[in-house]
Amino acid sequence: MTIRSMRAMALVALAMTSAAACAADAPAAASEPAGHITGVGGVFIKAHDRKALVAWYRDVLGLPIQPWGGAMLHTDAPQHPPVVAWTAMAASSTYFAPSTSAYMIDYAVDDMDAFVARLTARGVEILKRTDDASGRFAWIMDPEGNKIELWEPKRAP
Repeated sequence: MTIRSMRAMALVALAMTSAAACAADAPAAASEPAGHITGVGGVFIKAHDRKALVAWYRDVLGLPIQPWGGAMLHTDAPQHPPVVAWTAMAASSTYFAPSTSAYMIDYAVDDMDAFVARLTARGVEILKRTDDASGRFAWIMDPEGNKIELWEPKRAP
């Protein structure tokens, strides 16, 4: 199975089951024993030039950087998917290329065309764009060589 088909299947399943999963969460949580992961609590990355990288994420991507140096991204924001996807890739995967980083973050966006236009105006190279059954995608690199995936989820008809 290719990386693209694996990602597409995961994101389609995510989109199709998210409403049902959200509705089922309350009863399931009550019947499950305590001691399990409930979601993503944060993403932490190392940087060679922390101040410059934080400024880039604030100025270019628009992350709402707080005085403490990080951002709080709300999962209940309008048009944001109700869940976060997590998957492990094979060590031999080239999906993160040209990055050599061991991770890639996928940021959900509300309007891919507007977001890409903003990035292009700031001189950010768009590595690739594509649309599939789960939505619209674009890939960029941050200044430290980490590949970023941007995803505009497919809207319900």
